[in-house]
Amino acid sequence: MILDGNAPQAIATAARAVRSGALLGLPTETVYGLAADASSDTAVAQIFAAKGRPSDHPLIVHVANAEGIAHFASEVPGFAQKLVDAFWPGPLTLILPRLPGVANAATGGQDSVGLRCPAHPVAHALLVACAAAGDSNEAGGPPVWGVAAPSANRFGRVSPTTAQHVQDELGDDLLVLDGGPCDVGIESTIVDCTRGVPVLLRPGAITRAQIAAACGMAPLSKEDLPTATPRASGTLEAHYAPSAKVRLMDAKALQTSLDLLGTDAAHIAIYARAALRSRSSKLVMRRMPDDAAATAQQLFAVLRSFDDEGVKLIWIETPPASPDWEGVRDRLQRASAA
Repeated sequence: MILDGNAPQAIATAARAVRSGALLGLPTETVYGLAADASSDTAVAQIFAAKGRPSDHPLIVHVANAEGIAHFASEVPGFAQKLVDAFWPGPLTLILPRLPGVANAATGGQDSVGLRCPAHPVAHALLVACAAAGDSNEAGGPPVWGVAAPSANRFGRVSPTTAQHVQDELGDDLLVLDGGPCDVGIESTIVDCTRGVPVLLRPGAITRAQIAAACGMAPLSKEDLPTATPRASGTLEAHYAPSAKVRLMDAKALQTSLDLLGTDAAHIAIYARAALRSRSSKLVMRRMPDDAAATAQQLFAVLRSFDDEGVKLIWIETPPASPDWEGVRDRLQRASAA
């Protein structure tokens, strides 16, 4: 069931559902999440079951504001606080030391917790409503200080960026708040703050340069460290994959492949910035924007639309190597590894 997320009654209905232990499709500025009470191991177990996600693969906990950190984290290093001040609410997840005894299922049993404060007004309204005590006449459950909300899709597949994507993926019975298409379009940047220095675990809309400017420390990559970093969402080698096989190629290789296939090219979708020529009328072609942010915003919707067209192969022009494209490159490299 899809409800208008801008309607106060829809927010109240959704908050009651979450407080009672149910799942909810929730819009954020990045992608739509599958939300449940982060402090309820029973509710969180439903997320893992619905997604087909391994139970030791941690979820990100979403809070209404920075004050929510105290309900889940035991410590906030100084550089992490600077990142909170600079980017919350927004598409940034921080991995922090976890308070003992809270959100055990949501964190996959780790001693760290991933926290984010989403900027989407519908997500914020829902989180505020969840944290408010239920009316005495409601069977809505106790206050919920944070919701675990991984992307609302089957594990490893393309993340949803509209309410309809969520319903198509997880069925009509799931309650979904419709907040419109997501503005960012790819998942949050994840920074590990448990190592004494910032470590970039997943790139996103917030870049390395922005992180360094905000906290005064250039983020390391997990490959730079001698020991393993905490497990985090969306960091598997193969992830974000459509049903069709994805292949990344530069513009020259794309054109060469099209020339070789000629009129026989079929069941192929192409997403590229370059102006390509083909003698086949059976291709599905979509131009990739020249701007990284615009590409990120539409990327998952484009991949889903190619699956809807029934193509077998998706050929994508490799994004530029510049820092602003790092988040898009990351998602496409993982999609092509599936």
